[in-house]
Amino acid sequence: MKQFKILYTEDDETLAFLTKDNLEQNNYEVIHCCDGKLGLEAFKKENFDICIFDIMMPKMDGFDLATEVRKLNTNIPIIFLSAKTLKEDRIKGLRLGADDYLVKPFSIEELLLKIEIFLKRSQKNSPVEKSIYEIGKYQFDTKNFILFNEKEKIGLTQRESELLKLFLDNKNSVLKREQILTSLWGTDDYFMGRSLDVFISRLRKILANENGIAIENLHGIGFRFTLEK
Repeated sequence: MKQFKILYTEDDETLAFLTKDNLEQNNYEVIHCCDGKLGLEAFKKENFDICIFDIMMPKMDGFDLATEVRKLNTNIPIIFLSAKTLKEDRIKGLRLGADDYLVKPFSIEELLLKIEIFLKRSQKNSPVEKSIYEIGKYQFDTKNFILFNEKEKIGLTQRESELLKLFLDNKNSVLKREQILTSLWGTDDYFMGRSLDVFISRLRKILANENGIAIENLHGIGFRFTLEK
């Protein structure tokens, strides 16, 4: 049985300890952050199944955190836990893309029920990811990071594999440079951009002899992976 991972942000140490403990007793893996900035950094580094955010936190509040998370992932469930009781705050939270808004003090039983409901819904709505692609004379195994055919097998790094899959899922369409960087690294940092150029150069070399396949550099915009059948 899969253990779901929760990103939980809360600056109240006592409440955070009690909530985290209850969630872990119910077989959830919980990563707790005491402010919104740390929460965003954690979200960029790890894969989570659901987010639970306090609103009034130092460095970055829950509303801003949810806004940034939604830029990176439009589907992950988000639950707000807050002492802010005004209807306007609840409406704001839901408009930012949250799935629910629970007011403190909340019932742990209700929180557990909400988590279960939203996880079931998100798992049901998640498309089955394609794991094998055909690229010219090769087959691309996304899970094992390899390009292969009857004569050879080419190993890719995880990032190269993620990049190639992103191109294939968006073949013949323009991908903006910042969109690629955010998808792969969670940031469009300059140094990540240099790494991206290295990965693209290697993919071009690997696929150089394949007819109808090209990675076009659209100056100042991004890239287009062209794949002709």
